[in-house]
Amino acid sequence: MRKHATKPKNTSVDQPAPVAVMRHDLARKIAAHISVEGELATAIPGLSLYRRTAPTACTSAAYQPRLIVFVQGQKRINLGTTTFLCDGSTFLLASVDLPIVSQVVSATAEAPFLGLTLNLQMPEVRRILSEQDFPSIQEPADARGMAVGVTSVELLDPCSRLLDLVDAPQDIPFLSPLIHREIIYRLLQSPQGKHLRAITTSGEQSHRTARAVTWLRQNYARPLRVEQLADLAQMGVSTLHHHFRSLTAMSPLQYQKQLRLHVARERMLNEGLDAASAAFEVGYESASQFNREYSRFFGEPPMRDIKARRLALAATPND
Repeated sequence: MRKHATKPKNTSVDQPAPVAVMRHDLARKIAAHISVEGELATAIPGLSLYRRTAPTACTSAAYQPRLIVFVQGQKRINLGTTTFLCDGSTFLLASVDLPIVSQVVSATAEAPFLGLTLNLQMPEVRRILSEQDFPSIQEPADARGMAVGVTSVELLDPCSRLLDLVDAPQDIPFLSPLIHREIIYRLLQSPQGKHLRAITTSGEQSHRTARAVTWLRQNYARPLRVEQLADLAQMGVSTLHHHFRSLTAMSPLQYQKQLRLHVARERMLNEGLDAASAAFEVGYESASQFNREYSRFFGEPPMRDIKARRLALAATPND
């Protein structure tokens, strides 16, 4: 795993009792709703639960804008050369599409890794920010696409109430959008809210950079011409490079490469593609180059890595 780990101050040992009690209650609710290993999508739009009873190998993923609340265990998330350490006292906020590599590093059968993920709808974030009654915030926006914060009572409470709706499906259509708005409001009011504001505020350079990120996410298999990407973002090439790296912790070329490798890995695993077919599907012109870059990034050649992942999945117990 990579260096440069970041972790917020005032984690679990320093948290006041109300936060610890609410976190314990949310962990209990999550455990009651998910008994299988891995991820479980709920009936609430955008809400998923996670459970692991043992540490995992490194797994690649493409994060869309989302909130992840960790309530038990520990997970390491790599974005470019930056590592985020997340435990039961923290939440992670992703404000743009980001290719990441993650690993559960602390989990047991007695104390499993538990968390929830809520996808964030950026148009809703913009609507909330534009409302006349939204409190004015003087703090300048920040351009990082991922940040870790310490969970609070104000954030845990609506997350807990949102999860309660799983047991009241008749209330989901009416109440879940309201609680979702409340969660976004709490995020915007938190120290990490500046990252959401920067992405959703028209005219901000990070807002224009996010358009370039979205284009790359949707067109990762196409040849990358940085000049055209800069035109899309309405900024110079060097300015785009600076803000893109600030937002995603990597250059546009590195972003495209990691996204291609992630998509190819998932297609080989889920669709049974061979390495050469997957390479060409995601935009590589050379299978040998794909094999080299795949081995360098994931630590093993493509088919050996896929075989190991399938064996690991087959050995994963389900409760």
